[in-house]
Amino acid sequence: MNPSRCRFDQESNEPSIRTIRKRSHTIPAGSGPLNADDSTTRGGPLSAEQREELGRANQRAKKILGAAKVAAFNGWVIGGLAAVTLLFALFSMTALVMGAGMAVVAWNEFRGGKQLRGFDPQGAQLLGRNQLGFTGLVSAYCLWSIYRTVNNPITELAELEAIAGSVGDLVTSLTVTVYVAVMLVSLLVQGLNARYYYARTKMVQDHLKDTPAWIVDLQRSASSL
Repeated sequence: MNPSRCRFDQESNEPSIRTIRKRSHTIPAGSGPLNADDSTTRGGPLSAEQREELGRANQRAKKILGAAKVAAFNGWVIGGLAAVTLLFALFSMTALVMGAGMAVVAWNEFRGGKQLRGFDPQGAQLLGRNQLGFTGLVSAYCLWSIYRTVNNPITELAELEAIAGSVGDLVTSLTVTVYVAVMLVSLLVQGLNARYYYARTKMVQDHLKDTPAWIVDLQRSASSL
């Protein structure tokens, strides 16, 4: 092997991180985990044993990087909802609070996803807490809406109750039922999302423990492209 292409540490016999980084620039953006048979390794500075070790590390990293993609998707969806909600902020204080709250949730999704791509276990913790916070935000909105429906009904609804009696009561009951259903669905969906993210904390910790530092450094370089 040409020593000018790769330097090995005298004690660990690991390839030079600087050499690996130079070769990692050819990896296309968004390519995900590195392939052990990629052109950056085939015929390159890695031995067959090191390529096999890299392949195993990539398998461990798949679920972690997959969670980062989920966070990015959630961030765009929640961010879009926040933008639409803020359009009504001039006419409703509730819309302003909900829009601002969802914007914060979206920002945290992007921030946590970035940390996961860097194999930082704090990213999974942040994403888990963020989903629980989102659940609290939606639940608070539903409870506030139920309170307003019951105690401060819309003028048209109050007139309908005065005219139609039981029909107006039915409309109020249906409105309350819808908000309760939204709150329960949010608790289920965001609760499962939080559990999903929290489970990635141990995955990241195990990955860092079981993976050589030079591979983690290479994976971080690839995921940041």
